[in-house]
Amino acid sequence: MFQHVQRVYLNGEFTAPAEATVSAFDRGFIFGDGIYEVIPAYGGRPFRWHEHLQRLNRNLAVMGIPRPLDTACWEEVAAALLDVPGPADLYLYLQVTRGVAPRDHLFPARTEPTVFAYSNLLSPVPADQLEQGVAVITLPEIRWQRCDLKTTSLIANVWLRQQADDAGAAEAILVRDGEVTEGSATNVFAVMDGEVITPPLSNALLPGITRNLVVELMQRFGVSHREQALSREQLLSARECWITSSTKEVLPVTRIDGEPVGEGRPGPLFRRVYDLFQRYKQECRAGKTA
Repeated sequence: MFQHVQRVYLNGEFTAPAEATVSAFDRGFIFGDGIYEVIPAYGGRPFRWHEHLQRLNRNLAVMGIPRPLDTACWEEVAAALLDVPGPADLYLYLQVTRGVAPRDHLFPARTEPTVFAYSNLLSPVPADQLEQGVAVITLPEIRWQRCDLKTTSLIANVWLRQQADDAGAAEAILVRDGEVTEGSATNVFAVMDGEVITPPLSNALLPGITRNLVVELMQRFGVSHREQALSREQLLSARECWITSSTKEVLPVTRIDGEPVGEGRPGPLFRRVYDLFQRYKQECRAGKTA
């Protein structure tokens, strides 16, 4: 049931997964009133740790949830959860909810945040997906107006992702007023006329840690790119496309709405960016970066 989770952290204590319980009146359970992060860890080292933690703290502040742990405490929790035998890569899951209170839509005056964290095996992206790419579909953007916040209220994302799966696709790319925002759990990149295009950061999409790193790497290594609005029509005519996330890393898209992207196989700019990402990841594993 809990796969390879050996223990979890809950409100200051480490315990077995089956023994970790929270109140049925926790606002995370009642309303999805919480913030979370998923952080890969390569060779026991959290990937872009400070960026993930900054986003967590920023989102807590926006939602008015008190910051429950300082950076040093989070680092202690992470170190303990990543201290597991074996060479496998892991991911850290961190979640903070507003806590337990009588059910009311208004924020309670005083609550103690519920803090939950665990680590689990990070499944590698299947080799055939990297070689052949994946299919995606486009769907109307039905979510709220603050998709830049990484909240636990994910029912719309879950529903959209399920529609993609039911259609035999790996992801749903979302379109609002004719423009691409992001995937249900990914950011989107497309290649137009030899240039990489990705939608600019706004309240319409999550500032993905992997997305931002890819932009940083393209800037550093001279890959032509722009952050600009991307229409559905442009996406469908792109020569290449890929999606990014903490768990998918950089994943090529070779079919959109049943039609091939470019020549129907991962293209040269994807290969270039993927290699840059893997090089950076290996530096993290070796402790040369974070």
